[in-house]
Amino acid sequence: MNETKSGLRDKRPFMNIISEPCPENNFHGEHAELILSSLVGMTGRNLVDPKQSDKERYRSLFEAPFGVVSHNTEADPVFNYGNKVALELFEMKWDEFIKLPSRLSAEQQIREERKKLLARVTEFGYIEGYKGVRVSYSGKRFFVEDSIVWNLIDENGIYRGQAAVLYKWSRL
Repeated sequence: MNETKSGLRDKRPFMNIISEPCPENNFHGEHAELILSSLVGMTGRNLVDPKQSDKERYRSLFEAPFGVVSHNTEADPVFNYGNKVALELFEMKWDEFIKLPSRLSAEQQIREERKKLLARVTEFGYIEGYKGVRVSYSGKRFFVEDSIVWNLIDENGIYRGQAAVLYKWSRL
């Protein structure tokens, strides 16, 4: 459930995404738009060419040469979006990834640091220049840097979760 401006919980599920983004589901356009518009609103930055049609922007986000992930608003947030690069980095298929609590993307010993980072994002709206170690499904570690993490805020001002763009990474 999501909190509204009045502090009430929105009982409508925001997303019930089962299949991987593809032309048939408009690359999960509603959620892709939330990711794209929230970043522009927070930072003025575009992840894809804003002159493209909506469908092309959503496809471009899914097929971007950098990783994009988002998680929901649960007490233990679960990933609800990962583009092709993110799915490759985390070595997961879509249907597995969207069931993964996002805290499991970090090694046990740095989860508290990650929790503090996400609290800062919640407070300030976004952070730039994030870097840290993440872990894939098979346990392979990779270092991300030059990342942006931001809050997902819909057109009604409702907080819908957080997203991150992973511009640079290297396997450890």
